[in-house]
Amino acid sequence: MAKNKSKIELYPVALTIAGSDSGGGAGIQADLRTFNAFGVFGCTAITAVTAQNPHEVRRIDAIPPEGVRAQIDAVCAAISVRYAKSGMLGTAPTVRAVTEAVRAHHLHLVADPVMVATSGAVLLEPDAVKAVRELLLPCAAWITPNLPEAELLLERKLRSHDDYREAARMCHEKFGCSVLLKTGHAPEGKFAVDYVCNEGKLYALSAPRLSKTKASHGTGCTLSAALTAAFAMKMPWKQALCEAKAFVLGSLHETVQIGSETEAMYPPVEDYLHSVKLEQL
Repeated sequence: MAKNKSKIELYPVALTIAGSDSGGGAGIQADLRTFNAFGVFGCTAITAVTAQNPHEVRRIDAIPPEGVRAQIDAVCAAISVRYAKSGMLGTAPTVRAVTEAVRAHHLHLVADPVMVATSGAVLLEPDAVKAVRELLLPCAAWITPNLPEAELLLERKLRSHDDYREAARMCHEKFGCSVLLKTGHAPEGKFAVDYVCNEGKLYALSAPRLSKTKASHGTGCTLSAALTAAFAMKMPWKQALCEAKAFVLGSLHETVQIGSETEAMYPPVEDYLHSVKLEQL
C-alpha cells in the first residue's frame, strides 16, 4: 500500500537575468536586495560584469551568451522558479539566448528592457534593440520600459501624458504583454504617474514625486525586481503593482549615505502603500 506523502511547500523563488553593478545600486545587486526584502529567495544569471558606481559606468565585460544560458539552465534544473526578470542583456546573441531559455523553461517573465544607464552609458547594442522588440518582449508576461526605452521600442517621440498613455497601449498591442510604462524621466510634477495597460485596459499608477532625492540610481531595476518578487509571492497583479511602486517610493525616502557625496536607495522600514494609487482610466 502506497504511503501518503505530504505536499512539500516550496519557498518563493525569483530569478534575475541581468548585469552586475559593482557599486551595488542597480542590476543584480539591487534585484537580490529587493527580492530579500520581499521574502523571496533570489537566483541569478549574470549577463555582464560592470565597473561602475552611482555616477558613472567605467567598463562593461559581457558574459558569453552560452554562459548566460548555462546559468539559467543550471538554476532551473534544480530550483522551482516562480517568476523571473530580465534587465541588462547587452547584445543580440544574449537576447536570443535568454529568450530561448525563457521559452524552454516556461518562465513567467518581467522584462525590463534596459538600454541606457541613469548616468547616460549605453547598455544595449543597436542591433540588440531589434532582438528585444522581436524576440524577448513577445515572450514576457510584463514589460517595464521607461520613456526613453519606450521611444526606442516604438520608434516615436513621447512628449505628453497623452503620448505616454498611448505608448502603454501601443506596447501592449505590439508585444502582446502587460505593460508598466515608467515616467520618471517626465518633467517634474507633484506626482510620479506611471501608465499600465493590462488586458486592453489602461490604468494610472501614481505616488508623490520626490524632487530632491540624490539616489535615483537603480530605480528602474528596483521597481521591476519588486514587481517580480510580488508575483513570486503570488500577489494579484493590482496589489503587485502597488506594492512595487510603494517599495520604490519608500526606498527613495529612506536612503542611506554610502559615500561623502553618494546616497543610495535602500529597502524601507516603513510601509508606503497608503501613498500609492491605482485607478482605471
